[in-house]
Amino acid sequence: MSEEDPTRRRPDPGAGSDVPASGASGSGRPEPGRSGSGQAGSGDARSDRGGADRGGADRSGSSRAGADPRSDSARTGSRDSRADRSRSGRVGSGGARPGRGGSTRSSSERSSGERVVSDRARRTTRTRSRRRDPRRGKIIRRRIVALVVVFGTLGLLYGVYFTPLLGVRSVEVLGTKDLTKPQVLDAAAVPSGNPMLTIDLAAIRDRVAALNRVASVNVSRSWPATVRIDVAERVAVGVIKTPGGAHLIDHTAKDFATVPSAPAGLPELQLTSSAITDPTAVAVVQVLMAVPEKIRAEVLSVSAKSPNSVVLALSAGRQVRWGGTADSPRKAAVLAALMSQPGKVYDVSSPQLATISNP
Repeated sequence: MSEEDPTRRRPDPGAGSDVPASGASGSGRPEPGRSGSGQAGSGDARSDRGGADRGGADRSGSSRAGADPRSDSARTGSRDSRADRSRSGRVGSGGARPGRGGSTRSSSERSSGERVVSDRARRTTRTRSRRRDPRRGKIIRRRIVALVVVFGTLGLLYGVYFTPLLGVRSVEVLGTKDLTKPQVLDAAAVPSGNPMLTIDLAAIRDRVAALNRVASVNVSRSWPATVRIDVAERVAVGVIKTPGGAHLIDHTAKDFATVPSAPAGLPELQLTSSAITDPTAVAVVQVLMAVPEKIRAEVLSVSAKSPNSVVLALSAGRQVRWGGTADSPRKAAVLAALMSQPGKVYDVSSPQLATISNP
C-alpha cells in the first residue's frame, strides 16, 4: 500500500464553510466528477447561502484545496459579497429571486417613490411660497382699487349723462345789438334741466342762425350748468328804400331787416331787386365794399343797369364810373390817387386809362 499524497487529501467536512465557494470561472455550476468530493465540504454553505453556491463550494473543496491561502481568502470574500447582495435583493423585492430583473424592479420602484416625494415637496414649497409672498397682497389691493375706479367712473358717467346732476340751469346770450335776449332764447329753445352732455349744440346753433339779423353764432357749454350763445349780428352796408320801409342790406347782398326809415350814413342802393341771387345787386354791393373806406363815407348812392355798369354818386355832385367788379383792388388804388385832383367825373372802369372830366 503506497503512501498517501499529502496534496490529495480530502478536506475536513467540518471546515467546509472556510473553503472558497467558486473557482476562477465563477459560473456557479459543479464540474463533472467532483460532486462527490464536494458534498462533504458544502453542508454548512448550503444552510447559509442557498443552493446557488453548492457547486462553487464543491469545486473549491476538490480542486482548490492546495491553492494559495491568499487567493482562497479573496475568493471567499467575493462569494460572501455575492451572497449578501442576493439576500438584500430578496428582501428589497418582496422575496424575488436575486438577479438582474429583481434589481431593475427595485430601482424603478425606488425612482418612482422618489419622484412622488419630490413632487409633493415641490407643491408644498410652492404653496408655502404663495402664502408667504407679500406681492399677492399688493396685487389684490391693486385689483380692488381698479374695480373701485371703474365702478366709480361708470357711476359718474351715468350721473352726468342720464340724471340732472349736471343739468342745464341757465343760458347766457352775448353779442346782441339790435336783437333782444328773449328773441335769441326763444329761437334757441334750450331744454332746461337736461344733462349738459346730452345737449345738441349744433341744433341750437342752427335755430339761432335762422334769425335774419344773425350773421354767425357759436354755442358752447360753460360748466357746470350753463349754455353760452355768442351771436354776431349782420351789419348793413346799404339800404333800399321802398314805400313799405327801408330794407337793410349787408355785405353779402342779403336783405336781413326792414326798418321804418333809413339809418343815417348808409348809401342808397338803387336796385330793382334785393335778392342775393341777382347778379346786379351782388355787383353793386361788391363794388361798394371795394371802395376805399375814406371815399365810401362820401358815397350817397350806388346804381347799376347791369353788373358791368356800376356808378357811385359822391357828395358835392361828383361821380365815379366804376364799371364791373373785375380789377376792383387796382381801381380802388387808382381812384384814391385821382381824388386828389379836382374834377366831377372820375372814370376808373379801365384802370390803365383812368380819366378825370368836368362836364
